[in-house]
Amino acid sequence: MTSRQPPREPAPGAALAASRLPPLEASRNVPDGEAAQAAKAEARERRDAAVRGVSSMQEMREAIRAAARALPAIDAVPRVRPMSATAFRTRAREGLPFLIPGAVARWPICALDPEVLRERFGDVHVRARVGDYIGTAFAPDRAMQDMTMREYLDLADATEGLPPYLGNLELRELNSLCHWPAYFEKMGPPRFWIGPAGTVTPLHSDFDDNIFAQVWGSKRIFLAPPHHDEFLYTREANPVLFGSPFDPEAPDFERYPLARQATMIEVIVQPGDMLFVPAGWYHQVRALTFSLSSNRWARGKPFALA
Repeated sequence: MTSRQPPREPAPGAALAASRLPPLEASRNVPDGEAAQAAKAEARERRDAAVRGVSSMQEMREAIRAAARALPAIDAVPRVRPMSATAFRTRAREGLPFLIPGAVARWPICALDPEVLRERFGDVHVRARVGDYIGTAFAPDRAMQDMTMREYLDLADATEGLPPYLGNLELRELNSLCHWPAYFEKMGPPRFWIGPAGTVTPLHSDFDDNIFAQVWGSKRIFLAPPHHDEFLYTREANPVLFGSPFDPEAPDFERYPLARQATMIEVIVQPGDMLFVPAGWYHQVRALTFSLSSNRWARGKPFALA
């Protein structure tokens, strides 16, 4: 018959160490891909809010929509004279878009022929939107293709139907040719948009103030106020970008009946023009001719909430 040994006393500090361990089930509860993605999105939203000096992006978006409800109705984009930064900010606080004809006409890039893209910048690496980039505009898996500027221009010339598009690119090689006014206290880097007639950026809203410079060619832009998102079947792509499937150039009111109530304001931007698009305003952009445009987004609290 074996004798029973007395129970051993735990080693000093063992109980304390055990108390620091997470419960067994919690230790097995590893976040899945969806939870990790949600955490990443939440972190990005906190960073976005900090950059813009607001408590939360959702509150900022709601405040922009609320402010827009008090705006006077307009049926055309006002055309104004070139102005100082102080005058620009005063006008921008009204929360309405406006066009400054000839504002960028003296930029060095405006004096160049578009053929300079092939001759001087042909070896610059670019990323083109290809395929049905309109239908997948706000999807994470939009088709893109890397190439040189020269290869892009050749592809654009050879493509039938929807042409490929260089959209929202940082092209530092072109920055010195553009002399941006100091309308925003803080601005993101210049973004460039290049493509032949027929390239389109579908209807969407950026929740940052935006100055848009038309360098070569002309574009048709449709604008709708922020609070009309309730008519536009919008969906969030990220905290500062919302897209709409509605096409104001080919309206399908059977599929999107509420869109009948949305105000759509059309403006044509010509070479040398600058357009101010306030944060939250929906806009769709189509090139009418071969076009180069550039824009910069503010990095601060939108003027309409000043």
